[in-house]
Order: sequence, then C-alpha cells, then structure tokens
Amino acid sequence: MEIVHVYTKLRGEFGRQCHFSDRPAELLLDVPPEPSLAPHFIHKTPRDQSVQAGQDMSEHQVNTERFETDSCGINHVEGGWPKDVNPQEMEQTIRFRKKVEKDESYINSILQLGSVMEHCIRQNNAVDIYQEYFEDEEEVEENQEPPSAKTINVYRDPNGVKRTVSGLSWHPDGGRKLAAAYCCLQFQRTPRDTSLDSYIWDIENPNRPEMSLKPASPLVCLDYNPKDPHTLVGGSYNGQIAYWDTRRGSQPVETSSVEQSHRDPVYKTIWLQSKTGTDTFSASTDGQVLWWDVRRLSEPTERLVLDPNREGNLDRALGAVSLEFESTMPTKFMVGTEQGVVVSCNRKAKTPAEKLVCLYEGHHGPVYGLQRNPFFPKNFLTVGDWTARIWSEDIKESSIMWTRYQMSYLMDACWSPVRPSVFFTVKMDGVLDVWDILFKQNDPTLSVKVCDDALYSLRLQDNGRLVAVGSQQGGATLLELCSGLSSLQKNEKSLLAAMFERETKREKILEARQREMRLKERSRSEQSREDEASGRNQDGDESPDQLIARTENDFYVVTETELKRRREREEQNNKEKDVCEEKEVKEEETQ
Repeated sequence: MEIVHVYTKLRGEFGRQCHFSDRPAELLLDVPPEPSLAPHFIHKTPRDQSVQAGQDMSEHQVNTERFETDSCGINHVEGGWPKDVNPQEMEQTIRFRKKVEKDESYINSILQLGSVMEHCIRQNNAVDIYQEYFEDEEEVEENQEPPSAKTINVYRDPNGVKRTVSGLSWHPDGGRKLAAAYCCLQFQRTPRDTSLDSYIWDIENPNRPEMSLKPASPLVCLDYNPKDPHTLVGGSYNGQIAYWDTRRGSQPVETSSVEQSHRDPVYKTIWLQSKTGTDTFSASTDGQVLWWDVRRLSEPTERLVLDPNREGNLDRALGAVSLEFESTMPTKFMVGTEQGVVVSCNRKAKTPAEKLVCLYEGHHGPVYGLQRNPFFPKNFLTVGDWTARIWSEDIKESSIMWTRYQMSYLMDACWSPVRPSVFFTVKMDGVLDVWDILFKQNDPTLSVKVCDDALYSLRLQDNGRLVAVGSQQGGATLLELCSGLSSLQKNEKSLLAAMFERETKREKILEARQREMRLKERSRSEQSREDEASGRNQDGDESPDQLIARTENDFYVVTETELKRRREREEQNNKEKDVCEEKEVKEEETQ
C-alpha cells in the first residue's frame, strides 16, 4: 500500500502575482519628504556609484585583405663582361683585363672609387651592425615592491600552562614540518602541572600537532638530522641528551645517563657531517662541549672544557649558550658564552689547550645567537645584549660591523640561506627585524610586530621563503617573506664581498694604530720613571718645580724691565715739559 501526502494552499496566500510585460515606467508610489524629520539625519554629500553588476564587454570583427605568397629562385652568374668575351675562358678574361688597365680612365675611376670604399671599410671596422651588445645580460625584472612579510599560521602550545618556544628546527626534506621545543627557562619557577612534551607541527595544520615528543625533562633545543629526516636529537633542561626516531613513536629511542651528561641545561645541539650520520655534539652553561654517538648515549665520545686559561678547570669554564658548526670546515666550531665571549675551537688539535684557538670579546651579556655567513664562512654573526655584530676571523679585537643599540634585548639571529647580505633578529618586545646591510646599516629594512610577547627563537627554511619565530607564551608564528627578501639580487655576492673586505681593512688599520699607541704609552711610562731621578720628564723638559721657579723668575724680570722703561719715559716727558715752560717764559719777557 502506497501512502501519499498532499499539501494544499490557497492561491491568495501566495501574495500578489507577478505579471511581466514590456511597458514604460510608471509611478506607483510617491513619498514626499517630511521636514520635521530632517534634524534627525546628517546630510551626506551626493556622489555617483555604479550599480551595474555585470562587466561591459564588446565584440569586434575585422576582415583583412588576403595576401598570397609564392616561392621563387634566382640564378646568379658572373656579369659585367662584353658580349665578345666568354667569362669561362681564362685567356679571354686576362686579355680583356690588360686592355682595360691600359686605359687612362681606368686609373681615375679607381682613385674615385677608392675613397668611397675606404670610407665604407673604416665605417664597417668601427661599427659592427650585427654585434649584440646585451646578449650576455640576464633579463631581470625590476621589483619595486617594498619589503614585506605576512603571517601564515600560528602554532600554539596546546597545554594549559604556556611554555616558551626555546628551540625550532625545520624538516630537512622540503620543510613541510616544524619541530618545536617547549621549556620554561625561568629558574625554579616551573609549575608542577606543566607538561614536558614538545611537538612536531605540520605547517598546513595549525590546529593540533602532528606528533608529540615525550622526554624525561623539558627540551631546551631540538634539531633534525639532515641525513635522516626521521631522526631528531634534543637537549633537556636537566642536561641529558635524547634521541628520537619518529617511526618508533613519541618515546625517545635512547637517552644519555645523568652521570655522564651536562650539569646544566643543554642550550644547543648540532649534527656533525660524518659517514654514519649519527654523530652530534652539544653545549651547556656548565662550561662543557660534549660529542655523542646517538647509537650509544651511555657516555660522550669526547669532552672539551671551555676554560679561557686553557687549563681544563671546570670551575673557571665559560658557560655556553650558543653553538656554530659549518660543514665546509669540519675541524672548526664556535661557541657563544654567557660572559659575552665567542670561543673559536679546533676539534682536531692534539691537546685540550690547543683546542681553544682564540677569543672574541664584544658583548655585555650572553651571546644568544651565533652563525656563520653561508656564503662567506670567514664572517659570522653574533647577537647579545642590545646589538648584533658581524665579525671576521682575521680581526680578534673588535667586530667589523655592528647595529646600533636597540631598545629591547635581542634573543636570536640567523642569516638568510638565499641572500648573503640579509640577516634576521628577534627581540623581547615581540618584533622581528630584517636587516639588509647592502641597503642600509643603521636601521632594519623591515620590522614586523609578530606578537605582544617576547620572542626567544628564530629559524629560517632552507629556501629562504618561510621564517618561524617562537614566543615566550608558547606561540610559534610562521611568516612568509616577499620575493625581494627571498631571492638573490644582482651582483649581491660581489658587493658584499667588497664590503666585508673594506671593513676588515679598516679594522686592521685601527687595530694597528691602537697597538702603536699602547706601545708609545708604555715607552713613555718607562721613560718617565727613569727621568724622575734627574728631575726631567719623558719629553726631556724640566720638572714641574723647576718650571714654576723659572716662570716666577721670568715674571719678575719682565716686571722690573717694564717698570724701568716706564720711569725712563716719565723722566723724558718731564724734561720736555721743562723745556716748553722755559720757552714760554722767554717769549713773555720779550713781549
């Protein structure tokens, strides 16, 4: 049995029926204005506004005349010979040439044609009309857009108690994932219910992390293995080193023992370029640099104490907060310390004392950021206190370039992997600064207010297009840079090389001058001590007491001479006055 429901409705409930027809416009309703309501409204200046929603389009047709082409050829033979001369016969042509050359008009014709041909030949040698002057020039589109950066996504800490994003690392295979380490860096201020997890985010999904990493202690730093994108190494707050394989889950594959690990938080871990791809080394504020093999984390393979006296004393060691390693220089690495000193080290040195090559002193506070320029490895960037500095390995006394002091503390910095003259810094006021030292050195090229919280970490993608920054309240912000900041500019490498060379020479000259001034000051101090007994100073002059006595004597001599001259002048004036009076008396007597 089929059930059918029928719904009925009266025609009058549908409303007024619409009747469409072609007819002229007619006035249906006219509402006159009400003057009493005018004070309740604001008079608006009339303006024209288009209300047509469709786009105006037009169609044109043009008929052109048909042009037919035809292929044809031409047969060129040697001409200019008289009819009685066959150009194929050598004897006839030679006989005709000799006859023409004996003619008197032949020489005149040659002289006239010679000047014309000479002009054409010189013009042809001077200007080559077929030369392409700009064939080697690359077609470069002039990009006049101002530098800019836009926020793509924000990855927030999913826990209730927000923690600082202390470390970031991009996935080595295309940068599709971002690993973030979360840790509360304030000493003994971590709440009890704070989560220990760190996360790996898919950059396309900011809602929840793709994977969680569960260490025994909060991670301060995290780094992807460039040879194996499934493995990561992290440094914990309690000094341990942990190793993950994302194919095995969230738990660490292996963790270093507390007895053989660092005594302070591990602020930086870096993978080494080795054949096995399992070697890494770490740095901590306990003053040690430890080398590890992640296949066996029971104890470090090598240990270095950052004692500036090169005695290996851990009590006097400099606390490490940043680390730098360049794969093109496998024996060298650099350490940034809490004391504002950058230590250049050589791993392959024979003794621990020789491993500390030199010290670069230039910051008032900890060196939070340290990185070599990827295009010019001899020059490296440091960030500490309120300024960023660019150094050269050849100059140990001071940096070759530096920014002015900022209003907020700088926490991290890195070079652009694409543009050699661009580097990035983050500050505690939530601002990301982009510096282009070829464009200007006093101020950043671009400043972006990322958030209201302090920014602690910074990392760029390998293609230089995306930059990730981590804040104090657990937010990792992903920004996309404009093409001008993420593409290599024309002659940028050569211009920056010339700038670095010029600034290095300038610092060398200033360093030599200061060294010379110190030597002169030292020699003067030694000479002054030798001349004290003889009563003379280092310039060969008299002692201060002798100078005072001689000055007093000269003063009295000058004073007596001036008084004597004045007395003689008064006597002379008196004599002249007496003579004048005698003359006047004689004149009166004669009258």
